Amino acid sequence: MSAKPSSASAAREARARGLRTWIEIDSRAARENCRAFRRSAGPGVKLWSVVKSNAYGHGLFAFSKIVAGEVDGFCVDSEVEGAALRRAGIRAPILTLGPTLSGRYADAAERGIAVTVSSFEALAALGRAKAAPAFHIKIDTGMHRQGFYPEDLRRVLKALAARPALRPKLKGIYTHFAAAKDPAHAAQTEKQLRAFAGAAGLFKEAGFKDLVRHASATGGTLLGKKYHLDAVRIGIGLYGYWPSDPLRRRFARALALRPVLSWRAFVSETKSLRAGDRVGYDLAGRAAARTDMAILPVGYWHGLPRALSGDMGAGEAVIGGKRARILGRVCMDISMVAAPRGAAGMAGATAPIRVGSIATLVGSAGGCAIWAEEQARKAGTTHYEFLTRLNPLMERIVV
Repeated sequence: MSAKPSSASAAREARARGLRTWIEIDSRAARENCRAFRRSAGPGVKLWSVVKSNAYGHGLFAFSKIVAGEVDGFCVDSEVEGAALRRAGIRAPILTLGPTLSGRYADAAERGIAVTVSSFEALAALGRAKAAPAFHIKIDTGMHRQGFYPEDLRRVLKALAARPALRPKLKGIYTHFAAAKDPAHAAQTEKQLRAFAGAAGLFKEAGFKDLVRHASATGGTLLGKKYHLDAVRIGIGLYGYWPSDPLRRRFARALALRPVLSWRAFVSETKSLRAGDRVGYDLAGRAAARTDMAILPVGYWHGLPRALSGDMGAGEAVIGGKRARILGRVCMDISMVAAPRGAAGMAGATAPIRVGSIATLVGSAGGCAIWAEEQARKAGTTHYEFLTRLNPLMERIVV
């Protein structure tokens, strides 16, 4: 099977630009994932794209520009990320989910970026700000991370009443489910939803009638409409991955998700190993028989975990439509793989692995696929961590 035309064009661009490794962002897959969650959320529910942490490794600017016409707003970690989106031309609403230093409040206000307030210290600092931005109150209903406890909300409302200038700045209230991706914890999610409903009732009684209420990330959104409220914050789902295997098994037939990101590199060198030859640092790899080896110009600096070393996690790449196992230790900038025999070239014909052949670390090539979930599992981590650790200096090429 030949490579997709979009992947072939990305490879030509990478070669023309002198790139050794690059990440492809599938714009059609990204938009289709957005539309799938739009249908799932239903009418009247805002769809917010969570693009924190460099859009889960997909590229803050590249991904946000692709989906800007499909979503109602963006969620970022910090005002710094939000400001970068504004400079890139994003005009949609932006909400920071992480803490915002008081020195950034004026900048957030100027750029129309809403911030999260989750502590009395932050609320007091907001009240002292000369130019306070719009803000959302975060409520801790059981995650026990950021947020006010429900029993503290009357005190929060009293503080807001003492600062009338802040009242029109409050645009929303929200919480975060601790275990919505695990059906075994359904009772916990229900408990959090009830606690949040009670909190929302207190704000309504205090005269806040039009606040946007939101609680669900990808997992909660999949569980059903009662969790959607006024807006949903979709992160991993928009990138084409499921939050967990149980949710995949339950919803994959009803919701088709397509991974957006592929990671590729050119083979930079080839060599032959004799039986018994040792490979790499600490002599950790060993050729059991004569082996053709391909050198890849990527390592743990780029985001390929050292735990995928041949003697640790049995990591693999795809070259010419076949699996190629990692030999020896993943280095800082280089990895070695056993070149597969009889691999298909980019045009589909059998061809030897040579300098300039394309290796796929994440994605599909020649009818063979290896995705972030598999690489992460072999490395002993999650696909969330694997994706977000992809080095932001690697070029993202939109296809």
